[in-house]
Amino acid sequence: MVGPMLGVLRTASCRVSGSFAITLGRGPVTLAHRRPFSIKPESTVYSGPQARPSDDVKRVTLQTIRSKHKKGQPLTMVTAYDYPSAVHVNEAGIDMILVGDSAAMVVHGHDTTLPITLDEMLVHCQSVVRGAQRALVIGDLPFGSYETDPVSAVASAVRLLKEGGVDAVKMEGGAPKRVAAAREIVGAGVAVMGHVGLTPQAISSLGGFRPQGRNADGAVAVVEQALALEDAGCFAL
Repeated sequence: MVGPMLGVLRTASCRVSGSFAITLGRGPVTLAHRRPFSIKPESTVYSGPQARPSDDVKRVTLQTIRSKHKKGQPLTMVTAYDYPSAVHVNEAGIDMILVGDSAAMVVHGHDTTLPITLDEMLVHCQSVVRGAQRALVIGDLPFGSYETDPVSAVASAVRLLKEGGVDAVKMEGGAPKRVAAAREIVGAGVAVMGHVGLTPQAISSLGGFRPQGRNADGAVAVVEQALALEDAGCFAL
């Protein structure tokens, strides 16, 4: 049907919903525009928040974090679980974004952080990374993904970087086995943020969400755990 129309519709044009446009004239049908798949959707197709092109901003790296800390400059960090949130946080100029396992409670409606899986965390990490063109993105290692042994801990951390696209991982606890796991992950080339004090993944042994370090002995224990994680190579706590 296109052939006979070419002799009649010499200057007519037709645009097909954001994917491509064709021009009908005396010559063959020509491709005027094509929208490739992209993490930067066009405003004509997607009206939500849009990440700025990566070449317009300077990414925050571990060197940025260390430099600001050395200069005594404030560091900012916000949690995000999805693309729109990450875009807004990114536009606000926040230094770091944590993709927390608290998504289990905030997004999925669980009572604790324990049920969320590594595969589910990967989806959240991928969504946030698409929207975070500037901030350093840190992915939370969920419960059950790193406690068994250092080998499984490294494997989980590597998946968060390779598949999730994050810049670093966070893990809870400062017990000797956790410190050993952190050391192995750092040794594998993955940046690690530690987490001591109130550790939601330990509610089974703690008897709930209980703050730590509320007396002298507890405070000393928290500090000792923090120092052990620092010695293992964690870049922050």
